[in-house]
Amino acid sequence: QVQLVESGGGLVQAGGSLRLSCAASGRTFSSYAMGWFRQAPGKEREFVAAISWSGGSTYYADSVKGRFTISRDNAKNTVYLQMNSLKPEDTAVYYCAADPTGDGSTPDYWGQGTQVTVSS
Repeated sequence: QVQLVESGGGLVQAGGSLRLSCAASGRTFSSYAMGWFRQAPGKEREFVAAISWSGGSTYYADSVKGRFTISRDNAKNTVYLQMNSLKPEDTAVYYCAADPTGDGSTPDYWGQGTQVTVSS
């Protein structure tokens, strides 16, 4: 079992940047792939980015590729999402997720989410 707590969301103007953090509990964090997902109002939750347990492999949705960067610090049990060149369509609740058996895109554990709002 792992518990996830996101932070770092907020209101930002288009073109700005935010860095989301996800703090994980549990000694098995370093063995899990991790992912970030988002859900905009009236839309289904969608995959944003994922990172392997070692940090050696990363994956991104086409919509954020080149603008967002996922990273992790296993010593701090934390995964990050650096978001640059933000657009109004990036507005959503962002969720951190842990994937014990996959590549980060099919998680078993979820955080409570953090709101990101991008104004035009």
